[in-house]
Formats: sequence, structure tokens, C-alpha cells
Amino acid sequence: MPGPKIGNYRWVIVALLFTATTINYLDRQIIGLLKPTLEKEFNWTETDFARIVMAFTAAYAVGLLISGRVIDKIGTKLGYTITVVVWSVAAMLHAVARSAFGFGLARVGLGLGEAGNFPAAMKAVAEWFPKSERAKATGIFNAGTSIGVVMALIIVPWILKYHGWQEVFWITGALGFVWLIFWFLFYEVPARQKRLSVAELHFITSGQEEGTAAQPATGQYIKWYKLFTFPQTWAFVTGKGLIDPIYWFFLFWLPSYFSSTFNLDLKKPSLPLMLIYLATTVGSIGGGYFSSWLIKKGMPTLKARKTALFIFAVLEVSIILAQFATDVWVAVGLISLAVAVHQAWATNIFTTASDMFPKEAVSSVVGIGGMAGAVGGILFPILVGYLLDTYKAQGNLAGGYNLLFTICGFTYLTAWLIIHVLTRKAKKVEAYQLV
Repeated sequence: MPGPKIGNYRWVIVALLFTATTINYLDRQIIGLLKPTLEKEFNWTETDFARIVMAFTAAYAVGLLISGRVIDKIGTKLGYTITVVVWSVAAMLHAVARSAFGFGLARVGLGLGEAGNFPAAMKAVAEWFPKSERAKATGIFNAGTSIGVVMALIIVPWILKYHGWQEVFWITGALGFVWLIFWFLFYEVPARQKRLSVAELHFITSGQEEGTAAQPATGQYIKWYKLFTFPQTWAFVTGKGLIDPIYWFFLFWLPSYFSSTFNLDLKKPSLPLMLIYLATTVGSIGGGYFSSWLIKKGMPTLKARKTALFIFAVLEVSIILAQFATDVWVAVGLISLAVAVHQAWATNIFTTASDMFPKEAVSSVVGIGGMAGAVGGILFPILVGYLLDTYKAQGNLAGGYNLLFTICGFTYLTAWLIIHVLTRKAKKVEAYQLV
């Protein structure tokens, strides 16, 4: 006799997380697409733009460190709500900025708010999914990072055609408040979700570690500082700290790269950029499925994640070839592969947090690692701005991008080696070790 139907409500939760992440990256990407317009209006240099990016990443770093711990304490539903409200208000306030300093302040607010997205989303995944499905769920919601960028590529030129750059920020910033309506209607932790069948609740909880009376799901008894005593934490920090800045480089500077190198008109919907960022969706979902497939084949969970990460690190070296591309579509192909592989890496790194730590600590770990990525995101734009301004002054802007592509290509293998050494003998951290 067939068993009872499990149900699929947990995938409704993934849809909510995917949509929030899409809006998050839509709001984040607007500044990159408006860069040529704003440069002309406010007479920015590459260094001015780099400082605006740094303002966001500095606030993002602080926000991640705070938000992870706060969300573990107050819960996913309220934590996500506060996060979305803060970043949506800040996104709209870009419309009233009139200087590089003003945009920098708006980016600070955006960074503080957007920092809560991934800690909250990963905590929701840890609450709603058994270990065997977490990589798939993470891959799906993480695909929102690329869909958000693609949406920006479509929406920004359309709004600019009929309105001005100020309306771009007003309209896109308001989308977060629309999402909150659905969040309040459909989200609750599994044990209190009335729409969830008994069979699906059992399926979810049977594949998770159980909490203890000494450490309830709110995480209020976790000693946060103890997380820094485990090599597993530093492995996650490495995977985020060295690699996140590379994706932010792709996110904020690729439109300008194609505009300067291949004369791409950013006032029109850009097919090359759309294809590049759509490729990240394939990488995000495919990366999650690949490591899950290795686990189903009998490979231990952490070994499966690290095997996948190693393969992705090797593939990422191909971005070095972009410096030899003289045709726009060759560049599109190489960069599409690079960003897809990055998202496959990101999906598996995120999932290692729930593999190596109990769900009560997942948001805190993700916040710490995200902060490391944001700190790297503060430092890397300094190098980017310096190199591009230097090479531009020499009449060879493409040379600056070529050097940056080379740096990006070898960083993934470096990160993997450090992660491997830190986790070679590591086991999952148990809840009692954190109290």
C-alpha cells in the first residue's frame, strides 16, 4: 500500500524566500545599472562609485553581524519583517539623494536592512526542511539573486524611458511592502502552521536535529562568542569572506564593463547581461542538486559539499580567459560560466552552515560569515576603483578588468584549500556545545 501523501507546503515557503531574495537583489543592483546616468549627472569618478559601494558593504557587514544574532533570538517571522521594512525604506530614499555622500548614506540604510535576508532565509530553510532537501531549497531561493538582477535589467530601462532615475528607486523600493502581505499570510514555523499536513510535518522534523529543553528554538541560551572557537565557523567565514567580494564585483561593475568595452547601451534592456545573470540561476539550482545527488549516492554530507566546491573552484579558473575575448558573445559565454559556478559555490557554502551547526545557531553563523564577505566587499572595491582609475588614466581600461578577472579566477581554489584544512577532522557542532 502506498504511504500517505506528504504534501508540498514547505515549497510555498521556498517561494516566499525566493521572492524576497529577488527583491533584495533588484534593489541592490539598481545603483550599478544607473551608474552611467548618475556619473554624468553628478560627475562621479570610478573612486566615487567605489566609495558608494563600500558604504553599502560596510553597513552590510555590520548588519550581518547584528541581524544573524537578532533573528536567532526573535524568530524568523519578525526578523524577516524588520529586515524587509528597513531595506525597502532605504531603497526609496535613494531618490532624494543629490550627491555621492547622499547616495552613500542611502546605501548604508540599504546595507543594514538587506543584511538580514540570508540569515533569515537560511534559518527558515533549517526550520522547514530535512537535511536531504536543504541544498535544493537553498539553491532555489538563492536563484533569486540572479532573477532580481535580470528583473532590474528589464525594469530600469523601462522606467527610465518614461520617467527619471528617481522614479526607479521609488517604484522598486515599494515592492518589499507588497511582499510583506504574503509573508504575514503564509509564513509560520512548521509546528504552528495550520496549513501543514501531519505527514509533511513528520517528514520535516524526522530529518532534523531535535532541540533540547535547555536550548529552545529561540536560541536565547546560545553563547554567541563560542561560535568563534570552532574551525567549522572559520571554514564558513573563509568560504564567504574570500568569495562574496567577487560576486559583488560582477554585480556592480559588469554593466559598466560591457558599456566601456563593448559599447553596450544600458538605457535599453541588455540581452548579454540578462543571459549572464540568468546563467547564475542555473548554477544556483544545479549546484544544490549536484551535492544532494552525491549525498544520495552515499557520500558523507560534508564530503559531498567539499567535493562539489572543489569542482566549482576548478571551473572558476576559466574566467581568466575573459581577458582574451574580443567578441561580446565570447565574453558573455565566459562570464556566464563564471557567475553560474559562483552561485553553485554560494549555494553549497550556505548549506554547510546548516550541515555543521544546529538550527538554533544557523542565522548567527550565516551572519558571521556574511559579515566576513561584506568586509571583503569593503576592501575589494578599493582595489577595483584604484586599478580601473589607474588603467583608465593610461587609456587602457580593459587592462584593469583583465587583471581583476585573473585575481578572481584563482581565489576560489585558495578558499577551498583553507576550507578543506579547517574541516578535515571536524564534526557537526552539537547544541550543548554552544550553551
